[in-house]
Amino acid sequence: MTSAAPSVVRGRFLNENERIVIADRRRAGATIRQIAAELDRDPATVSRELRRNAHQVSGDYRPHAAQARADARRPRPKVRKLAADTGLHHVVQDHLARKRSPEQIAAMLRRDFPDRPEWHVVHETIYQSLYVQGRGELRREVALALRTGRTMRKPRRQPGQRQPRFLSPMVMISDRPADAEDRALPGHWEGDLIIGKDGASAIGTLVERATRYVMLLHLPHGRTAEQVRDALTTTVKSLPSHLWQSLTWDQGAEMASHAAFTLATDIPVYFCDPASPWQRGSNENTNGLLRQYFPKGTDLSVHTPEHLAFVATELNQRPRKTLGWDNPAERLAKLLTEAS
Repeated sequence: MTSAAPSVVRGRFLNENERIVIADRRRAGATIRQIAAELDRDPATVSRELRRNAHQVSGDYRPHAAQARADARRPRPKVRKLAADTGLHHVVQDHLARKRSPEQIAAMLRRDFPDRPEWHVVHETIYQSLYVQGRGELRREVALALRTGRTMRKPRRQPGQRQPRFLSPMVMISDRPADAEDRALPGHWEGDLIIGKDGASAIGTLVERATRYVMLLHLPHGRTAEQVRDALTTTVKSLPSHLWQSLTWDQGAEMASHAAFTLATDIPVYFCDPASPWQRGSNENTNGLLRQYFPKGTDLSVHTPEHLAFVATELNQRPRKTLGWDNPAERLAKLLTEAS
């Protein structure tokens, strides 16, 4: 009889192979941050895994047992807490009948039953039980139990009521000139930040769409909107103005001063749609190449402007298949020669 294949859950869940790595590296004395960097996971994910799935008595972390515990928690649908515990259900129902809100009930459960931690639920647990169970004939009971009288949850914000990302209106990528889209003319750039350890440091990256020429922004003191604006304004002055037709960026908070940048440089900024990194494909590809020089989980503030210039030069002298094996520096030099 053959054993079952290891369970693999893609996406945000750890899989069994990752749990084996965690166990091996913990035995070797690695820190949580070191393990997270090796797995390309957030340190909080590894910390939570060790806290939730280690042996409750010995504290040992055993990867196959941890996988079994995780699998046991994952099946859906789960029995809701109020449905599984009839005693808790009756207490909550009694308070609802006395016109008390779920928040008040949650507080009273902690006060009145200090020795019953399994009854210490948050008010959202009560709301979810009411609304999920409130179908058909039960809707009338829900309406009577809650002060609002609603039998369905009401989103705080309706679709189409999304708040503006920045004070200055954004111009979206759909309004970018057609010559930027087909890379027919130079001067259209894509920009982004690569982030360092704990989100405390960053380097700005700029890529010209037609030539793939790379420029890097030195941000030693942070990545606020004002710091990014000033670094961009300084950087664009190093090339002739005809090579700066537009800049495309994602909707990161670092671009909150985009209007001031445009006013200072006369360069329009276009914003990508949310969660659409392919709309800055050249920049995303370049950021991947840059991670060879600036690994994830490292402090990026230690790199000097001279080192950033060295890295940019190396990338700009690298032959590119998409350029017919020319390199970006050669393509840019050709443009500057033609312009003169």
